[in-house]
Amino acid sequence: MKINYENVEQIIKKLASENHTISFAESCTGGRLAAAFTSISGASEVFYGSVVSYSNEIKQAWLGVTQETLENHGAVSSQCVEEMLKGISTLTETLKSDYAVAVSGIAGPTGGTHMKPVGTVYIGIRTPLGQEIFHCLFEGNRNSVQEQSTAFVIAKLTDVLEI
Repeated sequence: MKINYENVEQIIKKLASENHTISFAESCTGGRLAAAFTSISGASEVFYGSVVSYSNEIKQAWLGVTQETLENHGAVSSQCVEEMLKGISTLTETLKSDYAVAVSGIAGPTGGTHMKPVGTVYIGIRTPLGQEIFHCLFEGNRNSVQEQSTAFVIAKLTDVLEI
């Protein structure tokens, strides 16, 4: 799965036409979502920004992920991604970001376990109508897992926006 930059451009145009905005809370993607959006002219009309919350400490300090969630479920969990979505939504509340995306996973090659192997990624998308969290298992090397995670988000946003 490769990043479809034409879809990113269409997402930006659709959000702009509806006066909607989007923000990201990224972990394993390391800013790739932000890079994909900012590579398209016109992104500044709709894209507020991205928090790259790679460490658990930053997830807690900047996004409000609780110690309890990290201890009981881990950073790579639907619970963590749900709190990351809430956190990025809170950070952009005064700006009224309409859409939010949160991504946390294990890109590898280390860090995987039997319960959460390398390639395990949780992706959350919040829209004005609700939110959904996806549990993905991508294959390949670190770069491939990061690229597939970013491409998955872009594909889901095109579905949500009916592009």
